[in-house]
Amino acid sequence: MPDPRDHRVLIPVDVLEGQTVPATVIDAFASIPVVLLGYREIPDQTGPDQARDQYGDRMQAELAELRTVFEEVGCDVTTRSAFTHDRLKTFERVAVDESCDAVLVLNPAPILETILVAIRSDVNVEYIAQLLETILAGTDLELTLFHVASDEDGREAGSVLLETARSELVAAGVDDSRIDGTVVVDDSPTAAILEAAADHDILVAGESRPSIRRFVFRDRAERLARRTVDPVLVIRGSISSRTTATSEQ
Repeated sequence: MPDPRDHRVLIPVDVLEGQTVPATVIDAFASIPVVLLGYREIPDQTGPDQARDQYGDRMQAELAELRTVFEEVGCDVTTRSAFTHDRLKTFERVAVDESCDAVLVLNPAPILETILVAIRSDVNVEYIAQLLETILAGTDLELTLFHVASDEDGREAGSVLLETARSELVAAGVDDSRIDGTVVVDDSPTAAILEAAADHDILVAGESRPSIRRFVFRDRAERLARRTVDPVLVIRGSISSRTTATSEQ
């Protein structure tokens, strides 16, 4: 079983807008080192340095307060800040820079009881299972594995994929009784995932293998992060290369 400290999750928070991290989310991620990214999306005509000069001190004060909340539940936490014209691009850059395994895009989560895990045919299910086990440990969260097949011919392959994912979760230490699985046929995977996510409290989306894609938010994962009303945990693979976002610290 992997050590929880082998993983790291980036949690971006728009602290200047008053965004908070629900206690249910803090408790769920207490065992995993997190990077809190205080960010503010600014107009195109405003430069990041200008915004930092005006709001930087307030940003740091809000981040310090939020950091204390995480530390009080025993979480290993570090902080970063950014003033950006594109929040998702900044999230992906900081995730790479800080070697984060996943990015949690916050949305309101007053209750956190069920997780929908969208499984694609090309994701690393073993890697996802290890991170999910770390999150589930010490909680009563239940999860549903979800796969969208493009036609009826793909339904059986989808069922096999979900059984593989279930086996990996059980091998990682998750009780089988906490795992459900659903395969649907739909020519619009994003719409099907969003519809299913409406019945769950958090959505987990895995990115393609790192040899295929470099960054966190691509294609379906970005559309899900922008359109769902649930928190979205985007799991990325190990990436050897590093990029540094400008005007971030």
